[in-house]
Amino acid sequence: MGERSTKETVKALIDLTRAHFFPIWILLFSSGLALAFENYGDFSWAVTFKAVLIGSFGFGGGLVLNDLVDRKKDTLDVEGSLTAYWRPFKSRPLPSGRLSPNFALIIFLLLSGLTGLVMITLPYPNSFYVFFAMLLSCIFEYFYQIKRKSQNFPFAQLAGRMDFTLFPIAGYLCYGQPDMSVLLYLLFFYPWTLAHLAVNDFIDMENDKAREIKSIPVLYGTEGTLLWISGFTLVHYFTALLFLRQLGDIAFYGFISGFLVLGFANYKLLRKKSQKAGLLALFLYHVSLVLYSGSIIIDFLF
Repeated sequence: MGERSTKETVKALIDLTRAHFFPIWILLFSSGLALAFENYGDFSWAVTFKAVLIGSFGFGGGLVLNDLVDRKKDTLDVEGSLTAYWRPFKSRPLPSGRLSPNFALIIFLLLSGLTGLVMITLPYPNSFYVFFAMLLSCIFEYFYQIKRKSQNFPFAQLAGRMDFTLFPIAGYLCYGQPDMSVLLYLLFFYPWTLAHLAVNDFIDMENDKAREIKSIPVLYGTEGTLLWISGFTLVHYFTALLFLRQLGDIAFYGFISGFLVLGFANYKLLRKKSQKAGLLALFLYHVSLVLYSGSIIIDFLF
């Protein structure tokens, strides 16, 4: 019984932290760091190792916070497609009772504490920059979770997606300074996060209605959501072209590949307007993220 209980707890922790997505989050965080190495010269294995830990612990902690804040609303879910995409064992650990809220709180505090401990080992002022970026990210995440339950305009989405946007920025600031590259990375990534969020919510529309959450689909319906997704994808294309001026040839081809993937995702979603098309689009948005992040890193290495 004890072995089975331990195994189930581990599976629940994987679902809670979405651990199978960690390689993508590490790649995204490291893309910011790679750009800083490129701009400021030199390379440090020590800083890279610390950045990987900060990215892993920090994002994991943010996802646990998401589940803690939303645990009561999540009991109202009527459909599980999105849960199956994000969680390999296809269950939300807190509403299902596989983990207790107190245990999840301990995990959040542990991950946050570990993130903070690694941060302070970075040279000053980088340690301060990263701490401030990650603190803002948590504040934006909390605002998003609370505000989206009572709004008639998507303030929660517009402000809250800065939590995700700041993630590669924190990676950059592990080694670099606040500069034009940081601003252009932020402008490049922010509209992508807004389109990505709307794709996610498009899939989860029935659950958001049941939870009485004012997501983009609940506020604007299917057509309005598709307009939001395609509109912010187009803005993302434009800001990406500005950001590419900071990058090299390898990144250029990686970004063009990402553009094509996003274009196909939008095409399928606009044509089918179905949950199945939404799940494909969400997957393709993550593919584009890997292409962007990977090409920035390879651009630095070669």
